Amino acid sequence: MDEYILLITLIGVAAFGMAWMPAITKLTGISYAIIYVLAGIAVFAIVPGWLPVPDVKKNEELVVRLSEMVVIISLMGTGIKIDRAFSFKNWSSPIRLVSIAMLLCIALATLLGYTLLGFDIASALLLGAALAPTDPVLASDVQVGPPNAGKKSETKFSLTAEAGLNDGMAFPFTWLAITLSSIAHGHIGNDGLWSWFGYHFLYKLIFGAAVGYLAGRLVGYLVFRLGEKYSVLKTRDGFLAVSLTLMVYGFTELIHAYGFIAVFICAITFRHFEKKHDYHDDLHSFTDQAERLLVAVVLILFGGSLASGVLEALTLKMALFTVMLVFIIRPIAAYASIFSSEIHIKEKFAISFFGIRGIGSIFYLAFAFRQIPFLHEKELWAIVAFTILISVLIHGITATPVMIHLDKKIPREEVPE
Repeated sequence: MDEYILLITLIGVAAFGMAWMPAITKLTGISYAIIYVLAGIAVFAIVPGWLPVPDVKKNEELVVRLSEMVVIISLMGTGIKIDRAFSFKNWSSPIRLVSIAMLLCIALATLLGYTLLGFDIASALLLGAALAPTDPVLASDVQVGPPNAGKKSETKFSLTAEAGLNDGMAFPFTWLAITLSSIAHGHIGNDGLWSWFGYHFLYKLIFGAAVGYLAGRLVGYLVFRLGEKYSVLKTRDGFLAVSLTLMVYGFTELIHAYGFIAVFICAITFRHFEKKHDYHDDLHSFTDQAERLLVAVVLILFGGSLASGVLEALTLKMALFTVMLVFIIRPIAAYASIFSSEIHIKEKFAISFFGIRGIGSIFYLAFAFRQIPFLHEKELWAIVAFTILISVLIHGITATPVMIHLDKKIPREEVPE
């Protein structure tokens, strides 16, 4: 049987079903991610050999590119739907989550990887860097809604902004793991650490943010100033958001800066150039649909990888690591970072608990393996896949009822201008 025809049929069915998933999630309270992962497991388990085996180790290039595309489109959509204007005061919660909680998660996960699992320091750090950031892709159930929807909860804003910021902020630590592995393999000397700090940390972060800000301002001026003044330049096409995503990401990567940071900052800057404009609804709608189409495919393939043996290297200690990360390390680190903030205690607990892991973790791991070999690649894939599975199941079941409870019990605040 033709594998290609079967594959595009499967993709078509998955994408077709996604059209009804938001409504089904709202009705059942169960995240569509659970449904698609289980469907992927079922399809690849029931008809083994009919479809190409979704082996992450043999298809690293495809894994990198597909996960990369999902994440950057998600980052654009995430930025467009955030109503709260940026300031250190308005964004204090997500800034604390990124600057304190994420760094604590990386440090503690690295320590556990080194001591509990017996990994070398490079592999342990890569594990921490890949699993520390929350995911903008699979976290839709705990994120803010469409643009200009009015009052929004602190919980959803904090989790949305955190997911947008930390995907780029984790990149320097992924590169630090790559640098340490390169030193261990004798490819570079210890002075590579100084190069990492100057290039992969300072240069890439600063220039990524600068490109994103400038692009957001320039395109905002084109669309909302020149477009209103000259009819030939006026556009209301939703696909502008995806084209802007690709353009900004591509240019930023060409100058060797962090494209994830650039895309998110561009989205925030563009959104707040003309915050109340109804064009943002069209842009959000298009990015949301594009993202869900790609997510449907990725989740089916992720389920297929689970059925095809990605968890074979998993041990009891690795499973214990996942449990500690999801239920102890993330909640404690996040709660500690926002402990002194003026947020309702129930919201603090919710923000701390919903550290959803997903497609971004897959990208970081596959990206690092393409740069240089690591000593525990099979084990790292098993841990990351198991952690995503646990996160999808636990967070996917609890997100909707918790958010409904918070909406009922805690009054929503006006969005700060």
